[in-house]
Amino acid sequence: MKKAAKKESQAKPVRGAPTKAALRSDAFARAERNAKSYAKDPKSLRILVEKAARKAASVPQDVFSENWPYLQTMLRLVRAHTRDEFRDVSEEALLSILAALAYLVDPFDLIPDEIPFLGYVDDATVVDFAVVKAKRALDDFMIWETTAQ
Repeated sequence: MKKAAKKESQAKPVRGAPTKAALRSDAFARAERNAKSYAKDPKSLRILVEKAARKAASVPQDVFSENWPYLQTMLRLVRAHTRDEFRDVSEEALLSILAALAYLVDPFDLIPDEIPFLGYVDDATVVDFAVVKAKRALDDFMIWETTAQ
């Protein structure tokens, strides 16, 4: 019973001061600035998506909780966007997604990733923030994915 409770507690992102600190951090401000640059440069955008995909493949999914599928959707949306396959996304939503991906790959974010579990809490917080800001675009993209031929 203890083991199941421990696993369940790890599956939920930590709320409170550390998570809010991630959104107020210099690293997040840098990620937001970089998102604008990525949006204007298709080559660097493709590099960002590939780095973010590699990073996402190496992080523990349970830290991201219910946002794990949305992180994967962000990657697919940006790939489709760079290939001009899916352009029906607002600039605000796209920049939120790009900021989250930029933060995810930043080696100098708020909490170093080398710290077990906690090292990804700030990443999960930023992804959660992006999901809230871009949820409609992400949901629309998933519908587009399932209906596009």
